[in-house]
Amino acid sequence: MSAREGSLEAPTRHPLDWTREDFYDESSLLQELERVFEICHGCRRCFSLCNAFPTLFDAIDESETMELDGVDKRVYWQVVDHCYLCDMCFMTKCPYVPPHEWNVDFPHLMLRAKAVKFRNRGARLRDKVLTSTDLVGKLAGIPVVAPVVNAVNHSRAGRVLLDEVMEVHRDAVLPAYHSNTLRKRLAARSPAVEPGPPAGPTRGKVALFATCYGNYNEPELGEDLVAVFEHNGIPVRLVEKERCCGMPKLELGDLEAVADAKAVNIPQLVALIDDGWDIVAPVPSCVLMFKQELPLMFPHDSDVARVRDHIYDPFEYLALRHKHDLLKTDFKNGLGKIAYHVACHLRVQNIGMKTRDLLQMVPDTEVEAIERCSGHDGTYAVKKEFHETSMKICKPVVNRVQKAGADHYASDCPMAGHQIENGLNDGSAPEHPLRLLRRAYGI
Repeated sequence: MSAREGSLEAPTRHPLDWTREDFYDESSLLQELERVFEICHGCRRCFSLCNAFPTLFDAIDESETMELDGVDKRVYWQVVDHCYLCDMCFMTKCPYVPPHEWNVDFPHLMLRAKAVKFRNRGARLRDKVLTSTDLVGKLAGIPVVAPVVNAVNHSRAGRVLLDEVMEVHRDAVLPAYHSNTLRKRLAARSPAVEPGPPAGPTRGKVALFATCYGNYNEPELGEDLVAVFEHNGIPVRLVEKERCCGMPKLELGDLEAVADAKAVNIPQLVALIDDGWDIVAPVPSCVLMFKQELPLMFPHDSDVARVRDHIYDPFEYLALRHKHDLLKTDFKNGLGKIAYHVACHLRVQNIGMKTRDLLQMVPDTEVEAIERCSGHDGTYAVKKEFHETSMKICKPVVNRVQKAGADHYASDCPMAGHQIENGLNDGSAPEHPLRLLRRAYGI
């Protein structure tokens, strides 16, 4: 097989060698960017995934030579800025990923570039704030502060101020903050049911990694998870102490901050695993961080590998239980038609459409899956310079939801759900699949 034909083998991911000093060498980075961009230019299969590729291809097509050698190197950094590490090019489009000899891993090359940029040039105050989810959540969740923050975030005058001072786009959806966080709501409770029997890799009791978003912004997400799991005889407890999973800092290129978060989280999770608990988290990006990114950053850390093997998406966990006839199907309420957006960070976990499959088990329920990126990425969609682009990326998803004429629309990623809500702009609101499943059970 020639290199041009691509590889038919299953893609493999090389560890991220981020601790080597030459990883941060800018001249070496630029050479690798040029090599990979030349391959991308000759292929162009990924032109419709995000704005990183159109930025590159348009610059080439508008250059004097109409080849990469005619493109100003400053454009390379624009391409990097438009990549939000969704991983879809690696997982679904690129024929040249390892083990192909051309060894193209576009997302991890972009991650390396982000890390180089962060080390050599730092980051804007806005970007540091947006990615400091623990700190922002704690401050914005103070009882006397939360109402003020929410009022500012939802007033036109406040949004204009944020737009001009912090460069947070005035039309982007910003989440509400709760002083009565999920951890406060669940802190005093004990699991309401006895552990269920083991089933396949699952051990019948789970510890909930609340996530920053689930704790401060949508605590009802965790409450829905607890209700559904305990209805199925799976006791749920909180992870006693947790830090942000590290995904926001990863996307910023602050790999040392990722390592700091890992140093707090992994010992907590391993202790629970040793005590017989599995781990679940309600946000796909957080699960992906523990399943993929940390193992690639710390390939020789056995504790990281143990967490990788014992952390689950909620619907993945329930589907594994169902495979052994341990999922209750005593549904009381049909759900009608659901327009279901499949989040990118769920798709790249390669677990299949477990959310769709479980929801379709509910009588009088039809699920239409939408496999397109919402363009949110946690911070990309709220930044002044990228928001309009993010909404353009989301437009095909919005169109599909509108065309479906569904009773509900949902995404496993709550932020993607609100991005779709912003695009619809019709007064409707997304409903998380856990909320829909809870409603089907009537609990």
